[in-house]
Amino acid sequence: MMARMVTAAETIARRIEERVLGELEPGATLPSESDIAAEFGVSRLTVREAVKSLQARGLVDIRRGRRPVVAQPNARPVGDFFAATIRRDPRHLLDLLEVRRALEVDIAMLAAIRAGRAAIGAAEAALDEMRRVCDDPDRVHAADVRFHESLAAATGNRLLAFLMEAMEEPLHASRLASLRGHLARGGTVADVIDQHARILDRVRAGDAAGAGAAMREHLSQTARDLRAAFAIDGRAG
Repeated sequence: MMARMVTAAETIARRIEERVLGELEPGATLPSESDIAAEFGVSRLTVREAVKSLQARGLVDIRRGRRPVVAQPNARPVGDFFAATIRRDPRHLLDLLEVRRALEVDIAMLAAIRAGRAAIGAAEAALDEMRRVCDDPDRVHAADVRFHESLAAATGNRLLAFLMEAMEEPLHASRLASLRGHLARGGTVADVIDQHARILDRVRAGDAAGAGAAMREHLSQTARDLRAAFAIDGRAG
């Protein structure tokens, strides 16, 4: 099979991408189409096509009448991929859970080591909110998301925080399904909140091993709840 020819626009897009990711800060303005075309010896049309491909990937923002600017980091493309995969087959929620386990056990451990007072306060506020709105699944979910995102932020690792942000939408489907399974297994919303409280207790105590173990147990419970939900759906079908 013959290799596909790389177009001039793709080549220029890669050159601009290197600059966007390696040299420029979010909000920085790109050179004009004319300047880029002159620098790389291509037409303005080729530059325009290259920049549009970078816009589609969320790397630059384009506004009418203005030069493109470097976009703020955006987790949406990753989140859209996760969400689309789960829409095609909800059983991929178990795959998503494996991704969470790979990330969040270490997140809990790092948070126990690195979390400052503000980060602990954010996680406490999210947990308190879960308790206050325990009769409203949507609000519990929103507070649950904030809890896990606050732990990721507490690590001080922007990439971990970015990945957790990317999973926000698909995790909505995961939590609704796992809660349905949890209740079917005889559990309560209070049980789920207590799982989070145990994680935070170990993070607050600076117990990295304990925080990791509490997160691992929480995600193992979630896996059992998801399987119970799938069993219910299978019987209903």
